[in-house]
Amino acid sequence: MPRIEDSPWAISVAQVASRAGLSKAVDADFPAPSGIGDEVIGVKEGADVHVSGSFDSIVDGLIFTARISAPVHAECTRCLKPIVKDWTTSVTAFFPYEDKREAASAGEVDIVAGEEESEDTYPLLSNGAFADIEALLRDTLVEELPLQPLCREDCRGLCSQCGVDLNENPKHHHEVTDIRFAGLADLKAQLEREQQ
Repeated sequence: MPRIEDSPWAISVAQVASRAGLSKAVDADFPAPSGIGDEVIGVKEGADVHVSGSFDSIVDGLIFTARISAPVHAECTRCLKPIVKDWTTSVTAFFPYEDKREAASAGEVDIVAGEEESEDTYPLLSNGAFADIEALLRDTLVEELPLQPLCREDCRGLCSQCGVDLNENPKHHHEVTDIRFAGLADLKAQLEREQQ
């Protein structure tokens, strides 16, 4: 059975968890977990994800505040060009000292100081000695990836008729009559012939 301390996402927090008011800085690279995105946009499994922040202890657990930066691969949904850039986002998560479900089943009040309902909550492992941030990284990055990535906000995309990149050829166009108006064009031509 794998030990939590051998996990590449485990951070020792035993010293911080000993009493409220302590803080532990984190500034390190962690491997990207699997399952972040797909072929269109995502983070390659094992890529370096930089985490810079801190664990701050409060009475009921640890508050983790950090900036996460990951190398995102994507394909522009308008022009299909590959996009490779670092994606940076902020995260705040709560690591309670004991499982809330156990506390609730024991009849204790399920209120945690400083925790909002919208905050993400993750368990501490090995009796509060380690925080495993694998799920936090996956959840945060998946949530932050755009559904329709663009190489730039004003990307013009591809010509719908011939596939020419309109960013490189902004004046490109085709003289095409909409078939819905073909009957009107014929009527116009007929009226013009009758007037002559």
